[in-house]
Amino acid sequence: MGEPHRIGIVGTGWISGAYLETLRGHPAVTIAAVADLDATRAAAVAAGLPGCRALPADDLLSDDSLATILNLTVPAAHAEIASLAIKNGHQVYGEKPLTSDMPTARALMEQAGARGIAVGCAPDTVLGTGVQTARAAVDAGLIGRPLSAVAVLATPGHERWHHHPDFYYRPGGGPLLDMGPYYLTALIHLLGPIVAVTGAASRQRPSRVIGSGPRAGERIPVDVDTHVTGVLHHASGALSTITTSFDAVRTTAAPIEVHGETGTLAVPDPNRFDGDVRLATLTTPGWQTLPPSAGYAEASRGIGLLDMLTSPSPRASGTVALHVLDAMTSLLHSAAEGRRIDLTTTVDRPAPVPLTPATSWRGLHQPRDL
Repeated sequence: MGEPHRIGIVGTGWISGAYLETLRGHPAVTIAAVADLDATRAAAVAAGLPGCRALPADDLLSDDSLATILNLTVPAAHAEIASLAIKNGHQVYGEKPLTSDMPTARALMEQAGARGIAVGCAPDTVLGTGVQTARAAVDAGLIGRPLSAVAVLATPGHERWHHHPDFYYRPGGGPLLDMGPYYLTALIHLLGPIVAVTGAASRQRPSRVIGSGPRAGERIPVDVDTHVTGVLHHASGALSTITTSFDAVRTTAAPIEVHGETGTLAVPDPNRFDGDVRLATLTTPGWQTLPPSAGYAEASRGIGLLDMLTSPSPRASGTVALHVLDAMTSLLHSAAEGRRIDLTTTVDRPAPVPLTPATSWRGLHQPRDL
């Protein structure tokens, strides 16, 4: 079997806890080191992991004993940390988005390609039973030929609950770059790559008020569009309409609906791994709930990293993330310029995930050689 795959984590904030639920104690990996700007927080995380060291970020990134860097920093730091990891010969799996802009993301992927180093990127929620069961239904022809999809995220903004929400309202933030990766990645799994986009956006408030925590009541500036909508033109000919908003209270819309010639699928929240997939057809009354038929069961964040380490064709790949970022930034450019924009990237539709019980993936075999 060999030794477990050694991982170093940069960034031990809130999201790291979700990853550790999946990775802590997994037989295929070991968390060997952690780093954070808050050294006390990093030390506390390391103390809960056998054999783990809390290191300064530079020391962790230059540690030759580590095979993969899990990059859980804020979006503005994604590119810098990933680039340093690649420079030091480490493969990288990071939180979404890949980076905040396309030139930086493209340079990062070229750097990794030149070194033959694998890059993976969240979201991996689309590998769970929710989106994968919906994909299996599409592929089985349960809705006939797919024609269109509608994706909706409508929230009042993260400042109501997040203690330090500033970065959501700075360049690189906003509802599309923050939450859009879940929806666009799901749409790519369901309908394939995107060839062009047409977007519109607005910014109705110049500032927001933090609603909780030690800074409650503090007003912060809004420097990005907070309502972004648009049309995605898929290579298959299907059209997806997407809305991501920090300017709504709530919605009754399904997170994603996929419409075909003979049926419609209601797809669960792509920010979750599971959820009911509902089907309505021309020949059946009402909606029926489909049993889970594909995907990693009972999965949580980090399954994309395990998939990258063990699958011959990683599904939560940097290539998919680059295409998603291309679509998102092109939507924003389209909104600003008032025109359709053709994407400069494409990607193969990731391989489907067969139904994989938790007892199986939690005991995945040793990582393949990468």
